[in-house]
Amino acid sequence: MGAYDVIIVGGGSAGCALAARISADASTSVLVLEAGRPDSILDPYIHMPAALTFPIGNKRYDWMYSSEPEPHMLNRRITAGRGKLLGGSSSINGMIFQRGNPLDYERWAADPGMQDWDFAHLLPYFKRMETCLAGANEYRGGSGPLLLERGPVSNPLFGAFFEAVQQAGYPITSDVNGYQQEGFAAFDRNVKRGRRWSAARAYLHPVMHRPNLTVRTRAQVARVIMDDTRAIGVEVLERGGGTTRILAGEVILSGGAFNTPQLLQLSGIGDAEFLRSVGVEPVHHLPGVGQNLQDHLEVYVQHACTQPVSLNPNLKFWKRPFIGAQWLFLRSGPGASNHFEGGGFARSNDEVDYPNLMFHFLPIAVRYDGTAPAGGHGYQVHIGPMYSDSRGSVTIRSSDPRQAPALRFNYLSTEQDKREWVEAIAVARSILGQDAFAQFSGGEISPGPEVATDEQILDWVRTDGETAYHPSCTARMGIDEMSVVDPSSMRVRGVEGLRVVDASAMPYVTNGNIYAPVMMMAEKAADLIMGNELLAPEHVPFYRYREEHPSSPGVE
Repeated sequence: MGAYDVIIVGGGSAGCALAARISADASTSVLVLEAGRPDSILDPYIHMPAALTFPIGNKRYDWMYSSEPEPHMLNRRITAGRGKLLGGSSSINGMIFQRGNPLDYERWAADPGMQDWDFAHLLPYFKRMETCLAGANEYRGGSGPLLLERGPVSNPLFGAFFEAVQQAGYPITSDVNGYQQEGFAAFDRNVKRGRRWSAARAYLHPVMHRPNLTVRTRAQVARVIMDDTRAIGVEVLERGGGTTRILAGEVILSGGAFNTPQLLQLSGIGDAEFLRSVGVEPVHHLPGVGQNLQDHLEVYVQHACTQPVSLNPNLKFWKRPFIGAQWLFLRSGPGASNHFEGGGFARSNDEVDYPNLMFHFLPIAVRYDGTAPAGGHGYQVHIGPMYSDSRGSVTIRSSDPRQAPALRFNYLSTEQDKREWVEAIAVARSILGQDAFAQFSGGEISPGPEVATDEQILDWVRTDGETAYHPSCTARMGIDEMSVVDPSSMRVRGVEGLRVVDASAMPYVTNGNIYAPVMMMAEKAADLIMGNELLAPEHVPFYRYREEHPSSPGVE
């Protein structure tokens, strides 16, 4: 039964950043407990960018969560992968780096108690964490641990895509993480010299030598040890059975949107009546724990390609040794790309003030699991609404920490959600149907031209939709009775010695991939936890469509 100043539960994206920043104080002892395995430098499946389809859905790398039958998705169970190794999901994700729109954070700050979470206060933390190889400026950082390279978008299908979006009436922007997010551009990605640059590689491995930092893998925490309403340590499940108690002055939960509420509930923190119903004695009544689950659902709109310019040949089995060797020895070639090199953000209707749709364009027709449709060459866009008003939950099934929690996303459960899905598919089809693609398009293969009416589109989404892997908001920041985390300290409300820093603390999901917002939260939380002076807010202008086009209701 050892004792540490700080225990960080979860060696994923937020946990790695917190460990690096907090252990920079040599007088503070830090223990990181990661339930998954190490991120071996010799494992090409997690370090080769193009190999991203291999770890997702593989039990060695992925916790392979699955939802309860979704009532508005034909009672399908939606798989929901989460990283099962150091670096967490940053070690198996698509490496896309999207901050979200500045107005996302204005929305955060509009909630009571959240005034210091506006874009001006968060921009310096976004900048501190990154080295943007496209160039540092008032919006982008140039000396942080996360190295970001811009997708080359050299395939001719990207050229057709960017021409098509303009023909459809949407702008090109120079940087979706800069002044103007709205529009289409090459994307930033977490790749360094042809290798995945996960949170573990960027933050944790460079400081593993510190004598005050201990990192344990394959160490699953069963519960937080509570003394009345104060956290004093954790219990860790041992592989041979039983548990080990480890004491701490402070416990930080960084397990993500599924594991953090699960662990809070297992520790007696949550809705008291619910906890009693599953055999857990309540310690602190906090009804918001596990509620407010938000995510992005997406589909692929796919076209056949009449010219042999897509990446389809790279899927052929006989080519894999050559692609692997080129990546291994030269860090180049198809293996060095995550292939999510470009896309953009658009508004689906005149009522929204800033983009509620995100597009990822790929010069290949393929699914996350690596399977490709019949027909050879193709291309696709990943598309889905970013601000669904559907809300789900994460709840434990019993007091057994080895039992996965029950996940309920409630996709497509509201009229707004269904309306925006129909609009999203219309926008995607408008872009892919422009003249710029005339020389390439062999016709829509998914969903196919026979899917035409609103109800047919919704039926296709119910059948084909899958998570974009952005679960969040299940232990949200705020000061109302349904909030869980104090936004001024990241402490669990009403509990001493216990904090939450991960995607679960987000009050609202942002309009893109959530890795960058989570890392920003960890950077700011580290200062809050260590009592450092917070970085001064940076008030820079950012694009607001309504102000720049006052006479227009929106892009048609």
